Amino acid sequence: MIRINLLPEEYRKKARTPLKLMLGVSSVVTVNATLVAWLGWLAFGVSAGVDSELAVLATENEGLAPQVTYHNALKTESTRHKKREETLATINNSRISWTQKIDEFVDVVNRGDNGARHLVWFDTLTVTQDDPRSRTATGGLSASGHSGSDNFGHVANFLDDLEDSPFIQDFNRPAPPEGSEAQKDEELMPPVVWAFPLNVTLKDKGAGK
Repeated sequence: MIRINLLPEEYRKKARTPLKLMLGVSSVVTVNATLVAWLGWLAFGVSAGVDSELAVLATENEGLAPQVTYHNALKTESTRHKKREETLATINNSRISWTQKIDEFVDVVNRGDNGARHLVWFDTLTVTQDDPRSRTATGGLSASGHSGSDNFGHVANFLDDLEDSPFIQDFNRPAPPEGSEAQKDEELMPPVVWAFPLNVTLKDKGAGK
């Protein structure tokens, strides 16, 4: 239905915006303003904070990079020295003191009861050093010896004394005695000389483990 107000302008009621509509519009405007402000803070405030933190972290990273490089270099050097120490320890543990072994060998040679048990001497003495990195024995001692007695059993006595001495701890047992009469002259002292070889090899490092 159409209504026509025929009253003069001054007698007409002024049109007013409904209160509910006004409140609704105000609420929408307030919410929109709040959203715009929040989005602005996210776009500028948070972004600026993130950029600032990123710049700080980048600066710290630049300062730490040389230290990391130095640390890696030290770690590499430490690994190299550790391997060297392990190699030296292996060599030291497997090394034989040949000076000590020669002393022990000489003690056995001199311990012959003035020829009553044996009287031996050696023309040559050859030592072969084993390779410390090898897992098997590759060294030993060889010599060309003489026994100044007509009793070849003195050679066996010498070998028995050698096997009972500390010298043999690092070596395998020598071969059974063998030799030949090298000299016989009643005018010499001793008148009879037997020549015999001596060969002892190092024990296997893995033996007994």
